Amino acid sequence: MDQYDVAIIGSGPGGYVAAIRCAQLGMKTAIIEKYSTLGGTCLNVGCIPSKAMLDSSHHYEDAIKHFDEHGIEIPGEVKVNLEKMIARKQGVVDQTTKGIEFLMDKNKITVYKGVGSFKDATHVNIKKNDGKTEEIEAKNIIIATGSKPSTLPFIKLDKERIITSTEALELKEVPKHMIVIGGGVIGLELGQVYKRLGADVTVVEFMDRIIPGMDGALSKELTKVLKKSKMKFALSHKVKSVERKGDQVIVKADNKKGEEVVFEGDYCLVAVGRKPYTDGLNVDAAGVKLDDRGKVIVDEHLKTNVDNIYAIGDVIKGAMLAHKAEEEGTLVAELLAGQKPHIDYNLIPGVVYTWPEVAAVGKTEEELKEAGVEYKSGQFPMRALGRARASMDIDGFVKILADKKTDEVLGVHMVGARVADLIAEAVTAMEFRASAEDISRMSHAHPTYAEAVKEAALAATDNRPLHV
Repeated sequence: MDQYDVAIIGSGPGGYVAAIRCAQLGMKTAIIEKYSTLGGTCLNVGCIPSKAMLDSSHHYEDAIKHFDEHGIEIPGEVKVNLEKMIARKQGVVDQTTKGIEFLMDKNKITVYKGVGSFKDATHVNIKKNDGKTEEIEAKNIIIATGSKPSTLPFIKLDKERIITSTEALELKEVPKHMIVIGGGVIGLELGQVYKRLGADVTVVEFMDRIIPGMDGALSKELTKVLKKSKMKFALSHKVKSVERKGDQVIVKADNKKGEEVVFEGDYCLVAVGRKPYTDGLNVDAAGVKLDDRGKVIVDEHLKTNVDNIYAIGDVIKGAMLAHKAEEEGTLVAELLAGQKPHIDYNLIPGVVYTWPEVAAVGKTEEELKEAGVEYKSGQFPMRALGRARASMDIDGFVKILADKKTDEVLGVHMVGARVADLIAEAVTAMEFRASAEDISRMSHAHPTYAEAVKEAALAATDNRPLHV
C-alpha cells in the first residue's frame, strides 16, 4: 500500500493548489480526482469555460454593435458559429487542465483517477473507472470535493431544456427565449452570453434585486446596464413550477402581490446557487461531521472534528469562490508544515464577469449601517474618465467606504470595464489598512480605469474629486 504525508480528495483550485504547496514544503503528496481531467468544476465546467464564452460573445456583440462607430466596416453579415465558439471554449479548458497535469508532474505529486472514499481516518479507497479499487494511506487528508449546482425540490432537470450551468456551456443552438431562474453571478453571466448571441433572456429572481449579496448600488447599476441590452427582470418572484412540453418550458411564479405570472421559453437555466458535494465520500467511516446543509464542519484552522482531516473550498462554510479555496489550500499546507498562516475572509474579493464587470471587497453600505459603523462614502463615475470614453466603456463607477473617524478603507465597490482586475488594488490597500487619503495620494497612470479609484478616494477623503 502506498503511503503519503498528505492525500487530497478533489483537484479543483483548492485541491490542486493545496497539493502543490504541500509538495513545495517537502511532503509526499497524492491527489485523487474522480473525473478524467484535473481542475474540478472551475476549470472544466465553471470559471474558465464561462469566461471563454463571455469573451467570445463580447467580440460578437462589439462586431455587430460597435465596430462601425470605430470606423471598422465589415462587408456582409456577421454570423455566430456556436459550434465553433464552443469548440474554442473547450480548447481553452483542455489547455488549462493539461497545465494542471504538468504542475502535478513538475511537483512530483501522485495523481489517482477515481472516486476517493474514506475507509477510516487514515486510509482512502479509490474506485477507478475500470471498477478496480486501490487503497492508500495518508497521515493527513484534505477534503476538497467542491460543489455542484443546486436546484429547487420541484424542478426536474432534464439537462436538455431544463438545464444547469454545465449544460448551458454545451448548447447546440442559441435559445429563442432563455428563462434564467436566479439573478446571481452564474445566471447573469450565462444569461448575458446568450443575450449577446441573439436570445431573449428573462431573469426570474426571488429577492427584490439581482446580485443580492453585493452592495445595493452595484445591483442597481448592473440592472440599469443590462436592461439597456433588453434583458428582462422579474424580481420578487417566487418560482413554484417548471414544466417541459415538447420544446417549450413553462415557468410559473408568484409575484410580490401573490399573483401568478407565467413565463414561456425554449430553455430554462436553473441558477439558484450551488451545494457542497460529498456524495460517495463516506465521511462517516472517518468520523467526520457535516452540518445540516451538508457542509463539512471545520474550525478556524480548517480542521474537521477528526485531528488529521481538513476541508477547504466550496465543501465548507463561506463564499463559494475559487480564489477562496486556493487561499485555504495554501493555509492548510502551511499549517501542516508548522507555519502560522492567516486568511482575512473580509478581504476575499467577489467578482461578476458580466460586461461591465462588477467587483467588490470588504463591507457593503448595508452591512455598515446594520453594524452601526459611522462611515463616509466617495464615488466616481467611469464616464468621467478619458480612458473610458476612448474605449466607449462609460458605464459604472467606483465607490469607496471609509471609517468616518480614522479614514481607514472599509469597503470598495466597482462596476465598470476591467474592474475584475482593478479590485486587486483595493485588496492590497485594505490588506495594509490604508486610509482613503493614502490611496488618493498615490500616483495613478493616465489614462487608465484605475484613476477612478484615486478619484473615489479623493471623494471619500474630503469630497474633492478632480474630474467631476
